[in-house]
Amino acid sequence: MEFKPHDYQQYAIEYIETHEIAAILLDMGLGKTAITLTALYDLLFDYFEITRVLVIAPLRVARNTWPQEIEKWDHLKDVRYSVAVGTEKERLEAFRRDADIYIINRENVQWMVENVPFEFDAIVVDELSSFKNWNSKRFKSLMKVRPRAKRVIGLTGTPSGNGLMDLFAEFKVLDMGQRLGRFITKYRQEYFQPNRMNGQVVYSYKPLPGAEKRIYDKISDITISMKAADHLKMPELVNSEYRVYMEESERAIYDEMCEDLAAQLDKGEVTAANAGVLSGKLCQMANGAVYTDNGDVEHMLF
Repeated sequence: MEFKPHDYQQYAIEYIETHEIAAILLDMGLGKTAITLTALYDLLFDYFEITRVLVIAPLRVARNTWPQEIEKWDHLKDVRYSVAVGTEKERLEAFRRDADIYIINRENVQWMVENVPFEFDAIVVDELSSFKNWNSKRFKSLMKVRPRAKRVIGLTGTPSGNGLMDLFAEFKVLDMGQRLGRFITKYRQEYFQPNRMNGQVVYSYKPLPGAEKRIYDKISDITISMKAADHLKMPELVNSEYRVYMEESERAIYDEMCEDLAAQLDKGEVTAANAGVLSGKLCQMANGAVYTDNGDVEHMLF
């Protein structure tokens, strides 16, 4: 398929190409992966600024989304990629292959740093918010090799989902502390004040007046942010209401699922990890059948 970037996508591509450190904060649906791959292709084969790229992503995104996007677009047909997920043997074999882009899931970052020679001159962190915990093993492991990479790209749609405190670790991965500081203590003192305390123990912090603007000003030279509502033209929402009638036995299972996020059925258990998954499972039940955790189809006709 031919890739014809929208104006905002072309802007983001050029931004990545002209910034050795780039935080790309785009809403879902704006094409972060296609944008990044296009910029990487240019840097690899047109500008010859990089030779080996490491992509760190959530497991499903690493295993499915990145390979699918590479295979999807015509201009990326020459990109050689290797997906390092699965068993340790499979991951080691993936890193031994000759490729331009190596893709690994974030849970194996520590393993990779400890077992694979770090020979990458560009790093892409897909879902930068995965590295918001400055004290996590994946963060500490990545920081050990971060200075060896010339280029770093951070992708996310929710950089500060739990507040401005998240930005410290995320941007330290990118610039090694140049903008928000090298130490979390100094960052807190500079931009926050204690909120909930018990004696000398601080349970939470709140931003100082004006802290948000000062933080955003600090990171503005390496960051672009785009909202889907500003760039995607969507049709007006149409709400349709359909009434569903259930037998008492069906309703009991439905209510159990709704309350406990889990239900035991004849063919196996159905569980939901979060509210989004729960909504999908409840819709399945209301339509007469649901997928169990082991992949079987359980019909809701008892």
